Amino acid sequence: MRLRVDVASDAPSLAWDNLHGPARGVVYGLLREHDPQLARSLHDDGWKGQPMKPVGVACPRFRGVRRQKGVYAASSQGSVWFASPVPEIASALVSALARRTEIDWGTAKLRVRGFTVDIDNAAVADGFVEVATATPVVVRHDRWDLLPGDEHYVERVTHNLVHKADVLGLPAPQGVRVLEAGPRRRFSVRGAPRIGARVRLGMEADARFVDALRSWGVGLDTIQGFGWVE
Repeated sequence: MRLRVDVASDAPSLAWDNLHGPARGVVYGLLREHDPQLARSLHDDGWKGQPMKPVGVACPRFRGVRRQKGVYAASSQGSVWFASPVPEIASALVSALARRTEIDWGTAKLRVRGFTVDIDNAAVADGFVEVATATPVVVRHDRWDLLPGDEHYVERVTHNLVHKADVLGLPAPQGVRVLEAGPRRRFSVRGAPRIGARVRLGMEADARFVDALRSWGVGLDTIQGFGWVE
């Protein structure tokens, strides 16, 4: 399930460090409001005995803005997406957000103007599918951030997708390959770098897995807004 929250920023811009950095704290804050035990369990133990957090976030995106040097421009016409392929987590996010009038996103306050639950995703059949991300995908090998074209990149992306399928009890995708890649992007999250690039992947996959992937994301650190699927 994917949830789009329409927001208006009280500030004309966000510092780049405040784009992805607050996402994780916002998610856990929402979960704690609805179910403190669920929030604590997910934070400490992950899901179903795995450290993975089945949550996807698309950090604030704003319309009607002009690019500004050194900052991320904001406006009164923005949106933030939250999602999870796990009904229990998704329902907790919906319940908490339904009571919110604003979201503290780092130093900015985002006034909630409304939200829409997106359940009816575009129909996808089993077989070959293309998946494109709106935010950079983070994958690592031996503690190094990898970019499309690097040795081990496809291997590590595939490992991530197969692991997610296993956690959700769904058939794993096969034949994963990079069809297109965006430029290298670097962000700072709590003082640590996150390096990645947007990608368009091709794979043979079960339709249920593709639907779940749209609510989780590709790669690591999806709870911090990386690897969000368009």
